[in-house]
Amino acid sequence: MNSAQVRQTFLDYVRKRGHTIVPSSSLVPPQDPTLLFVNAGMVPFKDVFLGRERRSYTRAASVQKCLRVSGKHNDLEEVGPSPQHHTFFEMLGNFSFGDYFKADAIAFAWEFLTKEVGLPPDKLHPTVFEEDDESAQLWSKVKGVPASQVVRLGEEHNFWAMGDTGPCGPNSEIIFDRTGKCLRDPSRKDDCPLT
Repeated sequence: MNSAQVRQTFLDYVRKRGHTIVPSSSLVPPQDPTLLFVNAGMVPFKDVFLGRERRSYTRAASVQKCLRVSGKHNDLEEVGPSPQHHTFFEMLGNFSFGDYFKADAIAFAWEFLTKEVGLPPDKLHPTVFEEDDESAQLWSKVKGVPASQVVRLGEEHNFWAMGDTGPCGPNSEIIFDRTGKCLRDPSRKDDCPLT
């Protein structure tokens, strides 16, 4: 699958699940003087998350162009030494504005990766914030992922924050383990070819 096919497969998948497809915003956020560049898929929805704006839809999805060169989400120092960091990338994202929460988000992510993209479930390792028992249980019970495949990580890896203040919270990521050797020892993260 090439990048255009990944984008289209994702957009088709979320559209079928009731998400409104929102085009990528400009890399320079026109209404946000706090950011030099859009650095995450949620940036165009920042005012919705802060309660300042309402949209005509409760489910949105986008393929957002992002640039990270400074600030909290600065990937510039990681480009080169890390095989998975780049300054410019497109972030696929599906968002809920009070419509669904963790259980559905987890189900959507798992179904997309295993059914739509066809990744082997035994190579996928969901990560959760170390104190987020609810997400760990949802990954293990709702989607049938063995508890041994769910990796608990600390704040550095699985607690998202927009900045020093504002929206924040635990998150999940799904790591595709190409070697089968790295995920049980998160301290080896930089030595392991995880993508």
